[in-house]
Amino acid sequence: MTGILEVSSEWLALREPEDADARSRDLALTIAQLVHPGPVVVHDLGSGTGSMMRWLAPLLPGPQAWVLHDWNSELTDRAISEAPPRDGGGGAVSVRSKTGNLAQLRASDLAGASLVTASALLDVLTSREIHAIVNACLRAGCPALFALSVTGEVRLAPRDELDLAFERAFNAHQVREEHGRQQLGRHGAAITRGLFTEAGWHVRPSTTVWRLDRRRARLLREWFEGWTDAALEQEPALAAVATGYRERRASQLESGQLSVHIRHLDLLAWPRA
Repeated sequence: MTGILEVSSEWLALREPEDADARSRDLALTIAQLVHPGPVVVHDLGSGTGSMMRWLAPLLPGPQAWVLHDWNSELTDRAISEAPPRDGGGGAVSVRSKTGNLAQLRASDLAGASLVTASALLDVLTSREIHAIVNACLRAGCPALFALSVTGEVRLAPRDELDLAFERAFNAHQVREEHGRQQLGRHGAAITRGLFTEAGWHVRPSTTVWRLDRRRARLLREWFEGWTDAALEQEPALAAVATGYRERRASQLESGQLSVHIRHLDLLAWPRA
């Protein structure tokens, strides 16, 4: 997936505990009732270092085999090199990886799949990539769980008069064309939901939220810096007020007063009987 935003293993490790807290456990437990008995084969798209696998595997029956799909083999190599997680029955999960472009995903790539998953992926994809993924899932005929798709809704406390301006600029940044790719940003989950619904599948959404405060101060700091950097890249005029805004927020973070709720959408889709 040439041109997609690259993420570091350090950032993925930093966010993993909050991701685990935020994802919809109810949807995961629904999946456990949907997957066919016997070996459970899970294809994880945009898997990174395997955080989705580590969270979901213990909630599903075993035995399990996971296939990690990512365009960055260094991330999947890290996931495979670590001790595998345990499934719901206590057995070790088997893991292998596939490197490739998700825009070229085919149903044959998902042959034998019991479930397709992805986390924090839909908002960084293009329309072509999402259509390819949905079409592959439809033809494979297995449930799909897409977790933690950004909705663009952010609530910082205490409130600041500049919050909305930075939120709007960040959301615009997420959908601008770069390196020949037009990411869908906060529209990615809605488009995915629509495609599965149009195909006649069951679709169950769940609102999920990152809740960052003094308990995860480092993640809050890293998120805020990235959020404001993107906003400023999109709207350079904000530079005139950015220094004061950042200083106020840094002071609030240092004193433990700053918190933020970042809304996401989780989607579970599965074929009608």
